[in-house]
Amino acid sequence: MAYEVEAPKYVRLAQTLQQRIEDGTYPPGTRVPSENQLVQAFGMSRPTVVRALELLKRDGWLESRQGFGTIVRGRPAVVEEKDRRGLEALTRDESQARGRLVEVGEVPVPARVASVLGLPKRAKALVRRFLVEEDGEAVELVSSYFPAGLVEGTELCSPGPVTGSLREHLETRRKVRFDHVTERVSARLPGSEEAALLDLPSGVPVLSVLVIARDASGQALQVSDMLLPADRQELEDTYRLN
Repeated sequence: MAYEVEAPKYVRLAQTLQQRIEDGTYPPGTRVPSENQLVQAFGMSRPTVVRALELLKRDGWLESRQGFGTIVRGRPAVVEEKDRRGLEALTRDESQARGRLVEVGEVPVPARVASVLGLPKRAKALVRRFLVEEDGEAVELVSSYFPAGLVEGTELCSPGPVTGSLREHLETRRKVRFDHVTERVSARLPGSEEAALLDLPSGVPVLSVLVIARDASGQALQVSDMLLPADRQELEDTYRLN
């Protein structure tokens, strides 16, 4: 099903470059065309080209190397589900998970989520907001956003918990395929409603894990903002060195 709002030019350019990385036009380890070359090839402005390249760098497709320019890294590695807490947002069964569904409906999309979904400012998208609880204590607030055109007519629009994962539901009903996930971690102060749901004292920050699930073309299918109380977290990650 087509999305209701066309993605901005920089997002469409980023998706095109991703496809060329996927099909081998730009193999890993090679340089991508220069900004001037991309401007001429696609007929877009330099700011649009720069923004597209920055988006690809943030998502792990490209990297800048001093003295070499912008280098192709290839598709971001998909880490095993057990090693990525953010993937729980894609696989959680709301009907079985510990916690409760606190909101379902169309809401104005936060700016950083809108940019990932390719939506304009002040656009609306469907949100399913789930509060994860353990031993009676709120430990996570997960807000999952979906393009309205993707979920229209599905159970994701229903006010009650969905049986099975949201990912499985979309892949079955909409014949889309989740291909890879990118996570962006940051810290911020929660909004008043977020603080109340997480039972946070004033001034306590949250860790935000923005989980972006895309298809093979790079189109975002689901964006989940996981909020974790910073005073209750101890995060550890292990990386393999090449």
